[in-house]
Amino acid sequence: MRHSPVTLLPMIVLLALASAGCQRLQNVGKAPSFTPVEDSNEFFAMNAVPMPRDVAYSGPTEQASLWTGKRGSLFGDRRASGRGDIMTVVIEINDKAEISNATDRSRAATDTMGIPQMFGLPQRVNKHLPGGASMDNAYETDSNSSYKGSGSVARKEKLTLRVAATVLDRLQNGILRIQGSQEVRVNFEVRELIVTGFVRPEDISRQNEITYDKIAGARISYGGRGQITDVQQPRIGQQVADILLPF
Repeated sequence: MRHSPVTLLPMIVLLALASAGCQRLQNVGKAPSFTPVEDSNEFFAMNAVPMPRDVAYSGPTEQASLWTGKRGSLFGDRRASGRGDIMTVVIEINDKAEISNATDRSRAATDTMGIPQMFGLPQRVNKHLPGGASMDNAYETDSNSSYKGSGSVARKEKLTLRVAATVLDRLQNGILRIQGSQEVRVNFEVRELIVTGFVRPEDISRQNEITYDKIAGARISYGGRGQITDVQQPRIGQQVADILLPF
């Protein structure tokens, strides 16, 4: 049985919609996932072998000093520097963005051409034209077009959090890869905070803290799970219908 191209077109469209819908069905009931850090240019740059640096000379005078720079001393550097060390990540996000665009465009055109006199040719042609047609006005056109568009974006985000993060690895160029998580349960609702990224040891303050804006490739997730979160989410059947139905 052969199908005409007209009957095959709706089938092709339905198959394309179903294929696109199947990809989205994998995310039903799940939160949006982050972009993998391992596939970013930042990760490859940080894993590159660094250029050799000058090493400061430490001679016998360091042994003769009354104060040492060891971590356990009074003036020792207690900032996180190696795998397994812990630091505090300070998250203070207060972003606000407002964008408004408006477009208005219109155009009108009128064109008329006639040949009332041209060596008497129009008069001779008019005698042979049917229905009283005349060459006095050869053609006349009139066109109008207009377009209006507007759009606006208003966004405001404010988040203030502190979380302890652990150094997972120290890369070849000295950059630290950190990850921190925190969970708080109130009744039947769990709030969870996850922070990952890369930091430079010199950006860590003397209080062993670092702000989120100094974290490269930062991934910050703040959400929850529990009874309240389940009620706020649409049912799985409704999500599936919104994906598959084309209208």
